[in-house]
Amino acid sequence: MFIKSLSLKDYRNYEYCVVNFSNGINILFGKNAQGKTNIIEAIYLCATSKSHRTSNDKELINLGNSEAHIKLTVNKRGIDEVIDIHIKKNNRKGIAINRIPIKKLNELLGIVNVIIFSPEDLGLIKNGPKERRKFLNLELCQLDNIYYHNLQQYQKILKQRNNLLKNLKKINKIDETISIWDNQLVHYGIKIINRREEFINDLNEIINKIHSDISGNKENLKIVYEKNVSNIDFKQKLENNLEKDIRFGTTSVGPHRDDMMFLVNGIDIRKYGSQGQQRTAALSLKLSEIRLVVDKIDDTPILLLDDVLSELDDDRQKYLINSLENIQTIVTCTGVEDYIKNSIDIGKLYQVSEGNVTLYDLHNKK
Repeated sequence: MFIKSLSLKDYRNYEYCVVNFSNGINILFGKNAQGKTNIIEAIYLCATSKSHRTSNDKELINLGNSEAHIKLTVNKRGIDEVIDIHIKKNNRKGIAINRIPIKKLNELLGIVNVIIFSPEDLGLIKNGPKERRKFLNLELCQLDNIYYHNLQQYQKILKQRNNLLKNLKKINKIDETISIWDNQLVHYGIKIINRREEFINDLNEIINKIHSDISGNKENLKIVYEKNVSNIDFKQKLENNLEKDIRFGTTSVGPHRDDMMFLVNGIDIRKYGSQGQQRTAALSLKLSEIRLVVDKIDDTPILLLDDVLSELDDDRQKYLINSLENIQTIVTCTGVEDYIKNSIDIGKLYQVSEGNVTLYDLHNKK
Protein backbone atom coordinates (compact mmCIF):
# COMPACT_ATOMS: atom_id res chain seq x y z
CA MET A 1 0.00 0.00 0.00
CA PHE A 2 1.32 3.45 -0.87
CA ILE A 3 -0.02 6.93 -1.50
CA LYS A 4 0.54 8.09 -5.08
CA SER A 5 -0.65 11.67 -4.82
CA LEU A 6 -2.35 14.26 -2.65
CA SER A 7 -4.03 17.42 -3.87
CA LEU A 8 -5.25 20.23 -1.64
CA LYS A 9 -7.49 23.15 -2.53
CA ASP A 10 -8.16 25.92 -0.02
CA TYR A 11 -7.00 23.64 2.78
CA ARG A 12 -5.31 25.34 5.75
CA ASN A 13 -2.57 27.57 4.26
CA TYR A 14 -2.74 25.94 0.80
CA GLU A 15 -4.67 27.65 -1.98
CA TYR A 16 -3.77 24.82 -4.33
CA CYS A 17 -1.12 22.13 -4.10
CA VAL A 18 -0.37 18.73 -5.63
CA VAL A 19 2.25 16.37 -4.20
CA ASN A 20 3.27 13.16 -5.99
CA PHE A 21 4.88 10.74 -3.56
CA SER A 22 7.50 8.05 -3.95
CA ASN A 23 6.52 4.63 -2.61
CA GLY A 24 9.63 4.80 -0.41
CA ILE A 25 10.74 7.58 1.92
CA ASN A 26 9.44 11.10 1.27
CA ILE A 27 10.85 14.06 3.18
CA LEU A 28 9.10 17.42 3.53
CA PHE A 29 11.44 20.01 4.98
CA GLY A 30 11.16 23.69 5.74
CA LYS A 31 10.91 26.20 8.54
CA ASN A 32 8.19 26.00 11.18
CA ALA A 33 4.63 27.14 10.37
CA GLN A 34 5.06 26.68 6.60
CA GLY A 35 2.49 23.89 6.13
CA LYS A 36 4.41 20.62 6.52
CA THR A 37 2.13 19.22 9.23
CA ASN A 38 -0.93 20.30 7.21
CA ILE A 39 0.04 17.71 4.58
CA ILE A 40 0.37 15.01 7.26
CA GLU A 41 -2.98 16.08 8.68
CA ALA A 42 -4.71 15.89 5.27
CA ILE A 43 -3.44 12.33 4.72
CA TYR A 44 -4.58 11.32 8.20
CA LEU A 45 -7.98 12.90 7.51
CA CYS A 46 -8.39 10.81 4.36
CA ALA A 47 -7.64 7.64 6.34
CA THR A 48 -9.83 8.33 9.36
CA SER A 49 -12.15 11.25 8.43
CA LYS A 50 -10.72 13.14 11.42
CA SER A 51 -7.91 15.58 12.04
CA HIS A 52 -5.36 14.58 14.68
CA ARG A 53 -5.11 18.26 15.69
CA THR A 54 -8.64 19.67 15.86
CA SER A 55 -12.24 18.54 16.16
CA ASN A 56 -13.50 21.68 14.40
CA ASP A 57 -13.61 21.14 10.63
CA LYS A 58 -13.97 24.88 10.00
CA GLU A 59 -10.35 25.34 11.08
CA LEU A 60 -9.27 23.23 8.09
CA ILE A 61 -10.60 25.71 5.53
CA ASN A 62 -8.32 28.40 4.14
CA LEU A 63 -9.22 31.83 5.51
CA GLY A 64 -11.74 33.69 3.37
CA ASN A 65 -13.11 30.53 1.73
CA SER A 66 -16.28 28.56 2.40
CA GLU A 67 -14.99 25.08 1.64
CA ALA A 68 -11.86 23.00 1.16
CA HIS A 69 -11.14 19.97 -0.98
CA ILE A 70 -8.73 17.06 -0.47
CA LYS A 71 -8.07 14.36 -3.03
CA LEU A 72 -5.85 11.39 -2.22
CA THR A 73 -4.92 8.50 -4.53
CA VAL A 74 -3.65 5.32 -2.89
CA ASN A 75 -2.44 2.18 -4.60
CA LYS A 76 -3.44 -1.10 -2.95
CA ARG A 77 -2.11 -4.29 -4.50
CA GLY A 78 -1.83 -2.61 -7.90
CA ILE A 79 -5.29 -1.00 -7.86
CA ASP A 80 -5.83 2.75 -7.39
CA GLU A 81 -8.40 4.00 -4.90
CA VAL A 82 -9.34 7.69 -4.90
CA ILE A 83 -10.65 9.41 -1.78
CA ASP A 84 -12.30 12.84 -2.13
CA ILE A 85 -13.21 14.93 0.89
CA HIS A 86 -15.14 18.21 0.75
CA ILE A 87 -15.06 20.23 3.94
CA LYS A 88 -17.78 22.87 4.17
CA LYS A 89 -18.21 25.72 6.63
CA ASN A 90 -21.96 25.45 6.95
CA ASN A 91 -22.54 21.76 6.31
CA ARG A 92 -21.19 18.31 7.07
CA LYS A 93 -18.16 17.24 5.11
CA GLY A 94 -18.76 15.00 2.14
CA ILE A 95 -16.64 11.93 1.43
CA ALA A 96 -16.50 10.00 -1.86
CA ILE A 97 -14.55 6.87 -2.75
CA ASN A 98 -13.84 6.44 -6.46
CA ARG A 99 -16.34 9.25 -7.08
CA ILE A 100 -19.15 7.45 -5.23
CA PRO A 101 -20.36 9.29 -2.09
CA ILE A 102 -20.33 7.13 1.02
CA LYS A 103 -23.22 6.99 3.46
CA LYS A 104 -21.40 5.53 6.45
CA LEU A 105 -17.94 6.30 7.79
CA ASN A 106 -17.01 2.63 8.10
CA GLU A 107 -16.94 2.51 4.28
CA LEU A 108 -13.82 4.73 4.49
CA LEU A 109 -12.01 3.12 7.39
CA GLY A 110 -9.40 0.59 6.33
CA ILE A 111 -8.96 1.84 2.76
CA VAL A 112 -5.79 3.68 3.84
CA ASN A 113 -4.04 2.40 6.96
CA VAL A 114 -1.80 5.06 8.45
CA ILE A 115 0.31 5.21 11.58
CA ILE A 116 1.24 8.68 12.76
CA PHE A 117 4.16 9.41 15.04
CA SER A 118 4.64 12.95 16.33
CA PRO A 119 6.47 14.57 19.28
CA GLU A 120 3.17 14.45 21.17
CA ASP A 121 3.20 10.66 20.89
CA LEU A 122 6.48 10.56 22.80
CA GLY A 123 4.43 11.74 25.77
CA LEU A 124 1.84 8.98 25.35
CA ILE A 125 3.20 7.03 28.30
CA LYS A 126 3.35 9.90 30.80
CA ASN A 127 0.21 11.73 29.67
CA GLY A 128 -3.27 11.05 31.03
CA PRO A 129 -5.36 7.95 30.29
CA LYS A 130 -7.46 9.85 27.74
CA GLU A 131 -4.48 9.85 25.35
CA ARG A 132 -3.92 6.12 25.74
CA ARG A 133 -7.61 5.37 25.12
CA LYS A 134 -7.41 7.57 22.01
CA PHE A 135 -4.47 5.48 20.79
CA LEU A 136 -6.48 2.28 21.29
CA ASN A 137 -9.57 3.61 19.55
CA LEU A 138 -7.82 5.16 16.56
CA GLU A 139 -5.87 2.03 15.70
CA LEU A 140 -8.71 -0.41 16.33
CA CYS A 141 -11.17 1.65 14.29
CA GLN A 142 -8.82 1.45 11.28
CA LEU A 143 -8.37 -2.29 11.69
CA ASP A 144 -11.85 -3.39 12.67
CA ASN A 145 -15.16 -2.03 11.34
CA ILE A 146 -17.07 -3.99 13.97
CA TYR A 147 -15.09 -2.30 16.74
CA TYR A 148 -15.83 1.08 15.17
CA HIS A 149 -19.57 0.28 15.12
CA ASN A 150 -19.55 -0.89 18.73
CA LEU A 151 -17.61 2.17 19.86
CA GLN A 152 -19.99 4.52 18.05
CA GLN A 153 -22.99 2.84 19.65
CA TYR A 154 -21.38 2.85 23.08
CA GLN A 155 -20.55 6.56 22.89
CA LYS A 156 -24.06 7.39 21.71
CA ILE A 157 -25.66 5.44 24.58
CA LEU A 158 -23.20 6.89 27.09
CA LYS A 159 -24.17 10.42 26.03
CA GLN A 160 -27.89 9.59 26.38
CA ARG A 161 -27.36 8.00 29.80
CA ASN A 162 -25.40 11.04 31.00
CA ASN A 163 -28.17 13.35 29.79
CA LEU A 164 -30.69 11.28 31.74
CA LEU A 165 -28.47 11.40 34.86
CA LYS A 166 -28.39 15.20 34.68
CA ASN A 167 -32.19 15.29 34.46
CA LEU A 168 -32.54 12.88 37.38
CA LYS A 169 -30.34 15.16 39.45
CA LYS A 170 -32.76 18.03 38.80
CA ILE A 171 -35.90 16.10 39.76
CA ASN A 172 -34.12 14.20 42.57
CA LYS A 173 -35.63 10.81 41.76
CA ILE A 174 -34.63 7.62 39.95
CA ASP A 175 -36.24 6.88 36.61
CA GLU A 176 -36.69 3.19 35.78
CA THR A 177 -35.66 3.83 32.18
CA ILE A 178 -32.05 4.07 33.40
CA SER A 179 -31.91 0.27 33.32
CA ILE A 180 -32.61 0.31 29.56
CA TRP A 181 -29.53 2.44 28.96
CA ASP A 182 -27.53 0.32 31.40
CA ASN A 183 -28.30 -2.88 29.50
CA GLN A 184 -27.28 -1.36 26.17
CA LEU A 185 -24.15 0.19 27.66
CA VAL A 186 -23.10 -3.20 29.05
CA HIS A 187 -23.91 -4.93 25.74
CA TYR A 188 -21.61 -2.74 23.66
CA GLY A 189 -19.12 -2.11 26.46
CA ILE A 190 -18.30 -5.80 26.83
CA LYS A 191 -17.59 -6.05 23.09
CA ILE A 192 -15.20 -3.08 23.36
CA ILE A 193 -13.43 -4.54 26.40
CA ASN A 194 -12.95 -7.92 24.71
CA ARG A 195 -11.52 -6.38 21.52
CA ARG A 196 -9.17 -4.08 23.42
CA GLU A 197 -7.93 -7.02 25.46
CA GLU A 198 -7.26 -9.01 22.29
CA PHE A 199 -5.44 -6.04 20.70
CA ILE A 200 -3.18 -5.50 23.73
CA ASN A 201 -2.40 -9.23 23.88
CA ASP A 202 -1.37 -9.07 20.22
CA LEU A 203 0.84 -6.04 20.90
CA ASN A 204 2.52 -7.81 23.80
CA GLU A 205 3.56 -10.65 21.51
CA ILE A 206 5.54 -8.13 19.44
CA ILE A 207 6.61 -5.24 21.65
CA ASN A 208 9.00 -6.89 24.09
CA LYS A 209 11.45 -8.03 21.38
CA ILE A 210 11.47 -4.58 19.80
CA HIS A 211 11.94 -2.82 23.13
CA SER A 212 14.70 -5.20 24.16
CA ASP A 213 16.56 -4.47 20.92
CA ILE A 214 16.24 -0.70 21.31
CA SER A 215 17.41 -0.79 24.93
CA GLY A 216 20.39 -3.01 24.16
CA ASN A 217 18.79 -6.07 25.78
CA LYS A 218 18.63 -4.23 29.11
CA GLU A 219 14.85 -3.85 29.45
CA ASN A 220 11.72 -5.97 29.12
CA LEU A 221 8.46 -4.17 28.33
CA LYS A 222 4.93 -5.38 28.98
CA ILE A 223 1.61 -3.59 28.45
CA VAL A 224 -1.06 -4.22 31.06
CA TYR A 225 -4.69 -3.51 30.17
CA GLU A 226 -6.24 -1.72 33.13
CA LYS A 227 -9.92 -2.42 32.70
CA ASN A 228 -12.19 -0.09 34.63
CA VAL A 229 -14.74 -2.90 34.80
CA SER A 230 -14.82 -6.55 33.80
CA ASN A 231 -17.42 -8.38 31.73
CA ILE A 232 -18.78 -9.91 34.91
CA ASP A 233 -19.15 -6.88 37.17
CA PHE A 234 -20.01 -4.11 34.68
CA LYS A 235 -23.78 -4.18 35.22
CA GLN A 236 -23.42 -4.52 38.98
CA LYS A 237 -21.02 -1.58 39.21
CA LEU A 238 -23.40 0.60 37.19
CA GLU A 239 -26.15 -0.18 39.70
CA ASN A 240 -23.87 0.31 42.72
CA ASN A 241 -22.68 3.70 41.44
CA LEU A 242 -26.08 5.01 40.36
CA GLU A 243 -26.53 7.48 43.23
CA LYS A 244 -23.01 8.81 42.72
CA ASP A 245 -23.60 9.08 38.95
CA ILE A 246 -26.80 11.06 39.51
CA ARG A 247 -25.02 13.36 41.94
CA PHE A 248 -22.25 14.16 39.45
CA GLY A 249 -24.34 13.81 36.28
CA THR A 250 -21.92 11.43 34.58
CA THR A 251 -21.26 7.69 34.23
CA SER A 252 -18.35 6.75 36.48
CA VAL A 253 -17.69 3.19 35.28
CA GLY A 254 -17.14 1.56 31.90
CA PRO A 255 -14.50 1.15 29.17
CA HIS A 256 -14.55 4.94 28.61
CA ARG A 257 -12.40 5.02 31.76
CA ASP A 258 -9.94 2.26 30.79
CA ASP A 259 -6.18 2.74 30.83
CA MET A 260 -2.94 0.96 29.94
CA MET A 261 0.08 0.44 32.18
CA PHE A 262 3.61 0.04 30.79
CA LEU A 263 5.91 -2.12 32.87
CA VAL A 264 9.66 -2.03 32.24
CA ASN A 265 11.37 -4.78 34.20
CA GLY A 266 8.22 -4.89 36.33
CA ILE A 267 8.19 -1.13 37.13
CA ASP A 268 5.32 1.17 36.12
CA ILE A 269 7.17 3.74 34.00
CA ARG A 270 4.17 6.09 33.87
CA LYS A 271 4.98 6.92 37.49
CA TYR A 272 8.57 5.86 38.06
CA GLY A 273 10.22 5.76 34.65
CA SER A 274 12.75 8.26 33.33
CA GLN A 275 11.92 10.39 30.30
CA GLY A 276 14.29 8.20 28.28
CA GLN A 277 12.46 5.03 29.31
CA GLN A 278 9.08 6.60 28.51
CA ARG A 279 10.26 7.73 25.07
CA THR A 280 11.77 4.35 24.28
CA ALA A 281 8.50 2.66 25.26
CA ALA A 282 6.53 5.07 23.03
CA LEU A 283 8.84 4.29 20.10
CA SER A 284 8.50 0.55 20.79
CA LEU A 285 4.72 0.96 20.81
CA LYS A 286 4.66 2.67 17.41
CA LEU A 287 6.98 0.10 15.82
CA SER A 288 4.88 -2.71 17.28
CA GLU A 289 1.81 -1.04 15.82
CA ILE A 290 3.39 -1.23 12.37
CA ARG A 291 4.18 -4.94 12.74
CA LEU A 292 0.70 -5.69 14.04
CA VAL A 293 -1.01 -3.86 11.17
CA VAL A 294 1.13 -5.72 8.65
CA ASP A 295 0.07 -9.03 10.23
CA LYS A 296 -3.62 -8.08 10.34
CA ILE A 297 -4.10 -6.60 6.86
CA ASP A 298 -1.35 -8.55 5.04
CA ASP A 299 -0.07 -5.26 3.67
CA THR A 300 2.12 -2.39 4.83
CA PRO A 301 0.59 0.73 6.40
CA ILE A 302 1.79 4.24 5.59
CA LEU A 303 3.97 5.78 8.28
CA LEU A 304 3.67 9.51 8.97
CA LEU A 305 6.62 10.93 10.95
CA ASP A 306 5.73 14.49 11.89
CA ASP A 307 8.91 16.26 13.07
CA VAL A 308 9.70 13.40 15.44
CA LEU A 309 13.26 12.53 14.43
CA SER A 310 14.74 15.61 16.06
CA GLU A 311 13.14 14.54 19.35
CA LEU A 312 14.95 11.18 19.39
CA ASP A 313 18.57 10.59 20.35
CA ASP A 314 20.95 9.07 17.78
CA ASP A 315 20.41 5.44 18.83
CA ARG A 316 16.60 5.63 18.78
CA GLN A 317 16.67 7.63 15.55
CA LYS A 318 18.88 5.01 13.91
CA TYR A 319 16.65 2.15 15.08
CA LEU A 320 13.54 3.88 13.73
CA ILE A 321 15.11 4.64 10.34
CA ASN A 322 16.39 1.07 10.02
CA SER A 323 12.80 -0.13 10.56
CA LEU A 324 11.43 1.74 7.53
CA GLU A 325 12.34 -0.83 4.89
CA ASN A 326 9.47 -1.54 2.47
CA ILE A 327 7.17 0.95 4.24
CA GLN A 328 6.12 4.17 2.55
CA THR A 329 7.11 6.91 4.95
CA ILE A 330 6.32 10.62 4.86
CA VAL A 331 8.67 12.61 7.09
CA THR A 332 8.49 16.26 8.07
CA CYS A 333 11.51 18.09 9.48
CA THR A 334 12.89 21.61 9.71
CA GLY A 335 16.14 20.63 7.98
CA VAL A 336 17.50 17.68 6.06
CA GLU A 337 19.79 16.17 8.66
CA ASP A 338 23.12 14.82 7.45
CA TYR A 339 22.31 11.49 9.05
CA ILE A 340 19.22 11.04 6.90
CA LYS A 341 20.96 12.17 3.69
CA ASN A 342 23.86 9.80 4.24
CA SER A 343 22.05 6.80 5.69
CA ILE A 344 18.80 6.17 3.83
CA ASP A 345 17.63 6.05 0.26
CA ILE A 346 15.31 9.06 -0.09
CA GLY A 347 12.57 8.57 -2.65
CA LYS A 348 11.54 12.22 -2.93
CA LEU A 349 12.55 15.38 -1.13
CA TYR A 350 10.29 18.42 -1.00
CA GLN A 351 10.87 21.91 0.32
CA VAL A 352 7.80 23.49 1.93
CA SER A 353 7.60 27.27 2.16
CA GLU A 354 4.51 29.41 2.84
CA GLY A 355 2.05 26.90 1.43
CA ASN A 356 4.18 25.97 -1.59
CA VAL A 357 5.70 22.51 -2.05
CA THR A 358 8.70 22.28 -4.39
CA LEU A 359 10.48 19.11 -5.46
CA TYR A 360 14.11 19.38 -4.35
CA ASP A 361 16.89 17.68 -6.30
CA LEU A 362 19.42 16.16 -3.88
CA HIS A 363 22.09 15.91 -6.59
CA ASN A 364 21.77 19.39 -8.07
CA LYS A 365 20.74 20.87 -4.73
CA LYS A 366 17.52 22.24 -6.29
